[in-house]
Amino acid sequence: MTAGSRQGYSRVVILGATGSVGESTLDVISQHPDRFGVYALSAHSRMDKLAQAARASQAAVVVVPDVQARTRFCDAWGPETSSMPDIRVGAQALADTAADAQADVVMAAIVGAAGLPAALAAAQAGKRVLLANKEALVAAGSLFMSAIRESGAELLPIDSEHNAIFQCLPHATRAGAPSAPSPGVQKLVLTASGGPFRDRPVATLHAVTPEQACAHPTWSMGRKISVDSATMLNKGLEVIEAHWLFAMPAERIEVLIHPQSVVHSMVTYDDGSVLAQLGAPDMRTPIAYGLGFPDRIASGVATLDLAKVGRLDFQTPDLARFPCLGLSFDALRAGQGACIVLNAANEVAVDAFLNGRLRYTAIASVIEAALDWHAGQPTQDFSTLDDVLALDALARVRATAIGMADAA
Repeated sequence: MTAGSRQGYSRVVILGATGSVGESTLDVISQHPDRFGVYALSAHSRMDKLAQAARASQAAVVVVPDVQARTRFCDAWGPETSSMPDIRVGAQALADTAADAQADVVMAAIVGAAGLPAALAAAQAGKRVLLANKEALVAAGSLFMSAIRESGAELLPIDSEHNAIFQCLPHATRAGAPSAPSPGVQKLVLTASGGPFRDRPVATLHAVTPEQACAHPTWSMGRKISVDSATMLNKGLEVIEAHWLFAMPAERIEVLIHPQSVVHSMVTYDDGSVLAQLGAPDMRTPIAYGLGFPDRIASGVATLDLAKVGRLDFQTPDLARFPCLGLSFDALRAGQGACIVLNAANEVAVDAFLNGRLRYTAIASVIEAALDWHAGQPTQDFSTLDDVLALDALARVRATAIGMADAA
C-alpha cells in the first residue's frame, strides 16, 4: 500500500467476505465511502451472499473456489451482466488477488489453513494486512513474520484480544514484525469469555451436542470457531499468535477467563502498571482500528457503559475443563511443527464433532494423540509454505485415523 493511499483512499480486499468478520468489515467500510472502497471479495460456499455483498459494495473482483461456484454466483447475480465483477476461480487466483497491485489493504478472514497462502501472498506483496486468520501465524509464524519484515508490509491484528494488546503496547512496536518483546513489558494477558461451558460440570461434558457448543454466550461466530471457543483451543491458538505478533515467550503470556468480554486483553509492565483495552464485544471496533490506523475512525459500535456492565470478573482457567488450552501451550513450547499439528488435528476433530462422528471431549484426545505422534517424528525445517502444508496434510491424515479409532 502506497503512502498516498494510506493518507487518502484505500482499496480493500476481503478474504472471507461472507463470514462474520467479512460482513463486519463491509459494514465499517460502508460508513467511510470517502476513505475506503472494496476492490475484491472472496467466499467459499455462500454464493448468494457473495453476490449480494459484491453488488452492494460495487466490488471489481470476486474470487470463488471452483467452476461450480462460479456458476452459482452467476445464477445469484441474475440476468443483468453489465455490472458483474470479474470472477476469478481457484486457490491461486485467491493468492494473486491478495497480492494484486490494485489493492492496498487485505482483510485476511478465511477460517482455517485454507486462508494461509493468500494471507502470506498479501504479506509478501507489502500490503497492509489486517490479520483475522489465526493459521497464518499458528502454522507459519516464522515464515509469515519474515515476509512482513522483508516486504515492509504493515501487520495489524484483528482478533479482539491481539488488537487490544496492540493498542496497549508502546508506540514504537506498532504495525510491524518485532524481533524482541517491547521494552518494559513484563507479560501479556489474554482474556477469554470461557464459552458456554465455563460453569457446566466437567463430568457432563461428554454429552455436549454441536448445538450447545455453538451457542456462545457473548459473541456471534461461525460454527467451527464457536466450538474452538467452547474448548478454549481458540484461546490456545491466540497464545501462539501472541508469541509471534509480539515476540513474547510462552512463559510471559497468561490467559484469564473474563465472562463479561469487556476487557479484551491487558499488558503488564515492569513498573507494575497494567494497561487494558475495554469495549463492547463487537468486531467492528478492532476492524475500524485496523482500517484507520493510526487514525481512529467511527465503527458504528455504541460507547461502552461501564455503569451498566456493573462488574468485571476474572478467574484462572481450569485445564481439566479446558485441556485444549494446555495442549496449545505445550505445542508452542515444542516448536512450529507441533503448532502445525495442533491446528490440523483440531480442524479434523472439530469437523468430526460437528458432523456427529466424535464426542465433544474426544476433540482434546485426538489433538493430544496427534501431538504425541509428532513428537516421535524427525525434526523438520519449515522454510517454505510447501513445508508447512506438507506437515499439515500429513497431520490431518493422522488425526482422521485417530478420530476414527476413538469413535469406534
